[in-house]
Amino acid sequence: MLPLIQDSPLSSELAFFIQRISFQRDMDTIMALVRGAARALTGADGVTFVLREGDTCFYADEDAVAPLWKGQRFPLHTCISGWVMLNQQPAVIEDIYSDPRIPHSVYRSTFVKSLIMMPVRSEDPIAAIGAYWANLHQPTDTEVALLHAIAQIAAVALINVRLFNHSVARLSRPSAHWWTGLTRSMPSGARNRLWNWPTTICA
Repeated sequence: MLPLIQDSPLSSELAFFIQRISFQRDMDTIMALVRGAARALTGADGVTFVLREGDTCFYADEDAVAPLWKGQRFPLHTCISGWVMLNQQPAVIEDIYSDPRIPHSVYRSTFVKSLIMMPVRSEDPIAAIGAYWANLHQPTDTEVALLHAIAQIAAVALINVRLFNHSVARLSRPSAHWWTGLTRSMPSGARNRLWNWPTTICA
């Protein structure tokens, strides 16, 4: 897919997106950058960012010409975002109403006629990005390649957020073993004063 992107006039915009997202550690910011880039680079009328939560798909964010499913959850096996995560491959659909993988009743109240749904992370996907068109549209190879690149970059960003949050959580709470080892050798009076240190200071 890389040659398609390199030959695209949008390659510089993709590079700018990579630069902006590289140092983000906030989930909301990452989702906003992803949906904005996905819509701008593919020319889609709407984009969703879908997180996998166990056996459900959570439509966590969206940027679209009309409301879609933000804040809603669907069983993993009943929606196209779940299908791409379970099958670890994208879905490129020109006419959603001719595709049996689409829950038509969920889409009838929306503007969507065509879509690309892309898993985030090739192996064991953790999310999906959907791009939607209001008119029948056969997504081009370049559009698919651009969305794939965005999804791969998003996967790295999401993993970095998880690692960062895990590190912060570990550093923010002292180890019980470290604390026990520190206080074991102290005289009982000093140990009691240390345990009661906040109370002593307040008094």
